[in-house]
Amino acid sequence: MPADADQSLRGDDGDSEGSSPSVTTTLGFWARLKWALRGGALPVAYPDPVQVSQATGASRPSIRNLRDLAVEDVMIPKADIVAVPATITKADLVKTFQNSGLTRLPVYDATLDTPLGFLHMKDLALRHGFNGTSERFVLRKMLRTLLFVPPSMPIGVLLAKMQADRIHMALVIDEYGGTDGLVTIEDLIEQVIGEIEDEHDIDEVKHFAEEKPGTYIALAKTPLEDFEAEIGISLTEEEDIDGEEIETLGGLVFMLAGRVPGRNEMVSHPAGVEFEIVDADPRRIKRLKAHVQHRTSD
Repeated sequence: MPADADQSLRGDDGDSEGSSPSVTTTLGFWARLKWALRGGALPVAYPDPVQVSQATGASRPSIRNLRDLAVEDVMIPKADIVAVPATITKADLVKTFQNSGLTRLPVYDATLDTPLGFLHMKDLALRHGFNGTSERFVLRKMLRTLLFVPPSMPIGVLLAKMQADRIHMALVIDEYGGTDGLVTIEDLIEQVIGEIEDEHDIDEVKHFAEEKPGTYIALAKTPLEDFEAEIGISLTEEEDIDGEEIETLGGLVFMLAGRVPGRNEMVSHPAGVEFEIVDADPRRIKRLKAHVQHRTSD
């Protein structure tokens, strides 16, 4: 997935078997005090300041994660899965690929709890794309096999199975047989080597780009100071926002939401900026859009 860690945790990879790296909060003393008085749980610092955990926490990329993390720790929640019904038209299917930026889409019968397999964009392009074809569009003929795994499976076991079976996508199934989440082989590899970015991701040097007037696509690790200079608006002047403790756009959005917001969720800033989450997992924001309503004149 276009998809998508600079700051390290305190701790030593050489810790004893039963120990775990210590963590620090991303906030200073006064910011932590204000957070506590508002009744919020303190966020925890991870390799990137916005890599915070909603539940169990997350460690920095490491080979140990193959043993220490379970599928439920890295999966995309059911509510955030982009999937299509088997009855979808070719035109709507192409739009879904375009809008999501994904190359693989799960396909279901009636609901996501009755999955049929997944479709690879390459198969659609080879059979029905490029110069066109007279062949009738039948989605079911192009489906590939999905893996079905329990949430408790160690990610190292799943990675080995994906490699052996040459299947790069798995649905996580709960105890009742319903779909609980989704995980790809890229999600697993990122737990070992860090975030993988492709040609569709934003240039690392620039961090953000203006899609159209007033709308920016940005990496979560975009330096807040650089983005403020671009839009001509201060995003840290509000009483509840401590600019000295926030360095990235992702950190700002996390502070505003009080948690890791989900994909497609909107988070409002008092200064008139709307942040739309483009890509995120349960532990971190990856990419977002900033819709700027009011800009200073050049």
